[in-house]
Amino acid sequence: MREITIPISAETIRDLHVGEAVRLTGVMMTGRDTVHKWMIETFIRKTRQPEGDDLKVYEAIRPILQDGIIYHCGPVVAGLENKAYRFTAAGPTTSIREEPYQAEVMSHFNSRGVIGKGGMGPKTLAGCREAPFVYLHAIGGAASYIAQSVKRVLEVYKLDFGVPEAMWVIEVKDFPAVVTMDAHGQSLHAVVSEQSKKVLEKLIQD
Repeated sequence: MREITIPISAETIRDLHVGEAVRLTGVMMTGRDTVHKWMIETFIRKTRQPEGDDLKVYEAIRPILQDGIIYHCGPVVAGLENKAYRFTAAGPTTSIREEPYQAEVMSHFNSRGVIGKGGMGPKTLAGCREAPFVYLHAIGGAASYIAQSVKRVLEVYKLDFGVPEAMWVIEVKDFPAVVTMDAHGQSLHAVVSEQSKKVLEKLIQD
């Protein structure tokens, strides 16, 4: 069982291998389809001009993502009416939708990890080796359990994208996950569902 603190060094990432269970502690950020598309079009491929608060948000998230983690998550959030935000459910969403974007996003921001479910494809796996970064599989169907590891919501950006699609900056402690794509070109996604389920069920029982 590896205890990993965010921000994460490239050396730590290269020392991780598929099948390893980890607990993550530190600050990470959520991001799904709308966020990845916004990053790619506005700041990476630059097919659209920044508008509104785009530049301000970009400068705010850069240090969060540097050596950091993007979590594919559309949380259920309480306290929206008075901005006393609290995650009540924080399960992973399907990652493959970000396959066209993920490697470029990770390289651009020098990020070290992606958390989601279901794995990703060859473009992302190649990016894992080059960046380097790892893909971490979080347990599906345990949204409330995972939310317990979210200790604080520090900030939210682009709430106009909608609650599930916004960028939520969260502080986590002992967030459980399994490395299923590593920086050595290895991927467990032929057998990931069964293996990660058994490992994470054991973590929950502990």
